[in-house]
Amino acid sequence: MAHSRATGTGRGSLGIDLHLAVDAGGGVGSGVGRSIESALREAVASGRLPAGTRLPGTRSLADDLGLARGTVVEAYAQLTAEGYLVTATGAGTWVAETRRPAANLVAGTPATAGTARRIIDLRPGRPDLSLFPVAVWAASVKRSLAAAPHASLDYSDPAGLPELRKAIAAYVSRTRGVRADASAVVITSGFTHGLAMVSRALHGAGVRMIATEDPGLPHHRRLIHGAGLATSPLTVGPQGADPAGLVADAGAVLLTPSHQHPRGVVLDPALRTVFVDWANDRDGFVIEDDYDGEFRYDKQPVGALQALAPDRVVFAGSTSKALAPGLRIGWLVLPEPLRIPVLDAIADTGATVGAPDQLALADLVDRGDYDRHVRRARQSYQKRRAELAERVATLTDVPFDGVPAGLHALLPLASPQEEKRIVEDALAAGLRLIGLHGAGYWHSPTRGGGGVVIGYATPPPHLWRSALDTLAEVLDGADFARWR
Repeated sequence: MAHSRATGTGRGSLGIDLHLAVDAGGGVGSGVGRSIESALREAVASGRLPAGTRLPGTRSLADDLGLARGTVVEAYAQLTAEGYLVTATGAGTWVAETRRPAANLVAGTPATAGTARRIIDLRPGRPDLSLFPVAVWAASVKRSLAAAPHASLDYSDPAGLPELRKAIAAYVSRTRGVRADASAVVITSGFTHGLAMVSRALHGAGVRMIATEDPGLPHHRRLIHGAGLATSPLTVGPQGADPAGLVADAGAVLLTPSHQHPRGVVLDPALRTVFVDWANDRDGFVIEDDYDGEFRYDKQPVGALQALAPDRVVFAGSTSKALAPGLRIGWLVLPEPLRIPVLDAIADTGATVGAPDQLALADLVDRGDYDRHVRRARQSYQKRRAELAERVATLTDVPFDGVPAGLHALLPLASPQEEKRIVEDALAAGLRLIGLHGAGYWHSPTRGGGGVVIGYATPPPHLWRSALDTLAEVLDGADFARWR
């Protein structure tokens, strides 16, 4: 028994690689033909060759295996008859679509054998990815790479390419009121990367605890813990995070002041001043997560907290809500004392954003295409939130928590038990929701009210109406509650 690799290696019309373990002896109708059939059948059935995969031509595969072409022709014909392959004259041979394994349409959800159930995603933190400006982005990639010097593609400064740092400094100064120049900007692989690097830098500076909002994203607390720091809770009320909860051991605080996640409230101006005064007096730092600051629907968004104390506030943003989280591009505007420690942390981890993406985003921002896309997305999400609020108003007089902004809305419920029921009923009806308790937003599972966090930006346009109708059915008769 001999095993061979069919690689294509450019000899076939498609030049694809294909690994097969076959019996190298015999000819048409002998064991080798059945061996080829068995190897291909296993590769298709196991999913190693997904539906739609094009196979090498019969002559190319026969050459690679050192066999007569007729042996491969017979094997292809048999598998075509069985429905594993599709062959068309002049078009080649490929794995049949009917052999695609059934799968749930939400990533990460196990499929039930032989079924495919559509689950509409209403989890927060994701934009409508169908709005991504593909043509504009592609044009920026092409234009910026054509104009970039070859040195731009070398190992780069861990702070990021100067073109993007300059563009981001101008953008956040213009749109969010940040006080920054390019020297203060560091490009990161999204906000979570930035938070991890800042946490490492703070640990190196002697900080041992960061105060975080309660409720707040549990993943952010895990990142902070991963840097060797502890966290302490700051209760979030109608006016935002309460600075009265700052403990003596805290050396920094993480806030979402423009649109608190998940409650959606805006940090009161008086409380902003208290946090800044605390940072100045304590020689501490405020980390401002401006995750969706461009999306305010009832009025002009409030400016960045950073403008009150550029030497004490780390301003953090990203393209995750405006463009797509998969781009993995974010930025930090850093106070002078943290710049070198953060850059050292980035250099130590080797996590930087690819040069082509940095150049493309700089081009997108400089040309105004980024602003134009944000305006289009803002109009779409504003309309969706209004439609969602109007539909929920037919079911209860309990309003969404917080202000009309961002890509999510929090609907308060009477108890954690009611939250769990709604989330389970929604999944059974074909909607994926998350709850405050179920997702771990509260620092302690024994405190805090129930509620569902509805990501209304996530579904593509053709599924939005269906999502809205199904959500209304799930929420009909729910036990709602007003929060203070």
